[in-house]
Amino acid sequence: MEWLTEFPDLGTSTLRNIRLTVDGAFREFTRAYGESIELLFEPVKWFLINSEDFMTDTPWPLILVIVAVLVWLASRSWKIVAGSMIVLVAIGLFGMWEDTMKTIAMTFVATVLAIIFGIPIGIGMSRSNRVQAVFNPILDIMQTMPSFVYLIPVIMLFGIGKVPGLIAVIIYAIPPIIRLTNLGIRLVDKDVLEAADAFGSSNWQRLKNVQMPLALPTIMAGINQTIMMALAMVVVASMVGVQGLGQQVLRAINNQYFTLGVLNGMAIVGVAIIFDRASQAYGKRLQRHTEVVHG
Repeated sequence: MEWLTEFPDLGTSTLRNIRLTVDGAFREFTRAYGESIELLFEPVKWFLINSEDFMTDTPWPLILVIVAVLVWLASRSWKIVAGSMIVLVAIGLFGMWEDTMKTIAMTFVATVLAIIFGIPIGIGMSRSNRVQAVFNPILDIMQTMPSFVYLIPVIMLFGIGKVPGLIAVIIYAIPPIIRLTNLGIRLVDKDVLEAADAFGSSNWQRLKNVQMPLALPTIMAGINQTIMMALAMVVVASMVGVQGLGQQVLRAINNQYFTLGVLNGMAIVGVAIIFDRASQAYGKRLQRHTEVVHG
């Protein structure tokens, strides 16, 4: 029975060897291909930098007008528009305007890229049970993995900066849009699909003209959740150099600045409420429109 006492040491030794092998292989990979991979993300970096420049360089009255118009188009509610304006004016009065604009730019870019990559994956999952079986465990891991862990591989690949923070935000925020795109398309009434087939619709026509319009309310719910998760991750991403409200929260934590942390935290909450109310109102409008058209 002596092998039982030696078993823990053998397990620890084996695990240590595996970990050192994997770490060494990943380190060699980053040294060999890190620069090439970084070049692939130059368009993403350009998109983020220009979005930040637009938000920070544009005069604040014009930003307020743009936000008011976008919120009105999404919600058709003067109450939500007025609330959004009050939140943004309060943020400006407390001297957090520039950091807020950087946070909004980061959230916007991360959400757009999550939509660009997430919706096609969700469509692929909805059209194939095999694809769904492959992606579901990956999405489960992505949604349960602690957010700090996402920073480790991107830092090893890209170092400290905006791009690694953006990539970590996208990875953390993309699962809801994938899952709800898949769910929305799968929930489309089979009778409606049969009617589309009876009219001779191709797969593309059925997807474009029937499934996607009917699934839009569910997809909008996924976009809403993606925005919320992106905002939550922006604070964590500040640890790798992402500027904005998250960086101020991190500074407050490191220096025990209670007021600074609370104010910037409330600013993040205010931005989240604006995004949430506008996107939820738009989703409800889509839902009502779908019910009227197909009711």
